[in-house]
Amino acid sequence: MSENLVAHISAVDAKRRSIIKNQRPIVIWLTGLSGAGKSSIANALEIALCNDGRHTYLLDGDNVRLGLCHDLGFSDNDRVENIRRISEVAKLFIDAGLIVITAFISPFLRDRALAREVIGTENFVEVFIDTPLNECERRDPKGLYKKARQGLIKNFTGIDSAYEAPENPQIRINTLEDDLQNAAQRIVDYINEQTMK
Repeated sequence: MSENLVAHISAVDAKRRSIIKNQRPIVIWLTGLSGAGKSSIANALEIALCNDGRHTYLLDGDNVRLGLCHDLGFSDNDRVENIRRISEVAKLFIDAGLIVITAFISPFLRDRALAREVIGTENFVEVFIDTPLNECERRDPKGLYKKARQGLIKNFTGIDSAYEAPENPQIRINTLEDDLQNAAQRIVDYINEQTMK
């Protein structure tokens, strides 16, 4: 960080923004393999929260990679930087008083720990979308597993790049047992329990 940079302190702080929105800001961090159901659950969750009058923003892996992180590939180092950037953006949205939903593979334990540190443990809810690899491959909504198995995609999580499952997520969703609406409702219930304290 440059020694010539000084953080600007806004006259309107995070507490005031939160009060205006009548909600406690929080980050719901969905992690899991490609094809696990993260984006579908994130969308259902955002709809449910918006229907309840909550102010939200959804950060989805593909969308972020098409914009903010378009310069990054899928090497381990690029994945680390991708999650670092997302964490900083989520932190800004927390400051804006929003409930932030993120849907990223975020395969490494250390990177999710960094995200928790950047965002703040009190504002970070880890949700493990626990779908077995064979089911993700069966679904293969984007045809990526097939390409990875053919060697056309390198560093693909679950095939030739590791996925480190969360050790103690606040919420674990098994998509073989929970349908989309139940999964979203479980997260909404958890958010309500946490934000009404």
